[in-house]
Amino acid sequence: MTVKSIPEENPSVTGAVINPAMPVSRVASVDVYRGFVMLLMMAEVISLSDISKALPESSFWRIMAFSQSHVEWSWLSLHDMIQPSFTFLVGVVLPYSIMSRRNKGASVRNLLLHTLKRSLILILLGIFLRSMNSEQTNFTFEDTLTQIGLGYTLLVVLALYSQRVQVIALVVVLVGYFLAFALYPLPGPEFDYAAAGVKVGWEHNFNGFAAHWNKNTNFAWAFDNWFMNLFPREREFRFNRGGYSTLSFIPTLGTMILGLLAGNVLNSQVAHARKMKFFIITGFVLIAFGILLHVTGINPVVKRIWTPAWTIFSGGICFLFLAFFFGIIDIADKKKWSFFLMVIGMNSIAAYCIADGGIRNVINESLYIHFGQNFDKGIGAYAPLFTGGLVLFIMWLILYWMYKKKIFIKI
Repeated sequence: MTVKSIPEENPSVTGAVINPAMPVSRVASVDVYRGFVMLLMMAEVISLSDISKALPESSFWRIMAFSQSHVEWSWLSLHDMIQPSFTFLVGVVLPYSIMSRRNKGASVRNLLLHTLKRSLILILLGIFLRSMNSEQTNFTFEDTLTQIGLGYTLLVVLALYSQRVQVIALVVVLVGYFLAFALYPLPGPEFDYAAAGVKVGWEHNFNGFAAHWNKNTNFAWAFDNWFMNLFPREREFRFNRGGYSTLSFIPTLGTMILGLLAGNVLNSQVAHARKMKFFIITGFVLIAFGILLHVTGINPVVKRIWTPAWTIFSGGICFLFLAFFFGIIDIADKKKWSFFLMVIGMNSIAAYCIADGGIRNVINESLYIHFGQNFDKGIGAYAPLFTGGLVLFIMWLILYWMYKKKIFIKI
């Protein structure tokens, strides 16, 4: 990980300044899209579920709370789109990153060595953030950074080949992952569901063929029962409470490949209108295909184990998000409103660490230290909105200070 101070003589297309080591031409819409995604993550500090519980008759706050939570198993909420969007954008910017490095004379060997180092840093950073406030190192590989790190080197290798090879790789990844689950035997009548952290007859379980993708009774769960116990642990690993798994990095690579395909188009000389058409059509086709796989029972849409149907379905949504921001920011040139998001998006690693690390908690605790333990009690049900909003604004001010000082953290 490096901290770069960006010289002023290298302006980007957004009117900000960029590092010569960054892509020669930044796409403003990508920074804004990334900023939007990171804002959703940072805004977790505003506990909308607490407001909804305090106002149980309000359908508005119930919907808002749902949007900020993860679904129990199948389908999605807005919050479930944070990880696929962040992952998708890794692929989108890759053609620009490779082009920049190759233009500066980097050989393929140097490129791959840098990629391996980046992958390792992402994995270790993810483990570090997950280990904060733990008694020992929490070796876990299902969070966003480690999932990206596990597949990133393969993504870069694919980026060096033709788009045809990239599409073939996407198909192989998704079909192979599908078959691994489909061929893994379903639990028998003597299966101990309690030992796997699942209630017998859990209402979110699937029946029939789709049961191969049920929580903690699937191929990825079986793999983790072996793999996770290779690392030092306080107690034996038996299941992940949320059903998340290490092997999700494989279909997560599929999401990054979809982003790579989008980045190829974005980085091409094709007219903006044709790019928009491609993003929109591809988005709707992928969404329709993902829904078809789900409703037919061939493969359910489950984010927690990143089913192939989820890769396809969420990838389609990512294409539409990209089309939305590309249309407004880069085609219509409406950028002024997006400055708040731009500040976040241009320093996404810093934003991630602030939101997922201890800084957010330090800020929150400091408010009560300096203003008193009851400073927000008079606001009633809306206290989480007020206090969380203050913490969110302070986090943004940190990123704004870094933006003004031209300090950008990159890996």
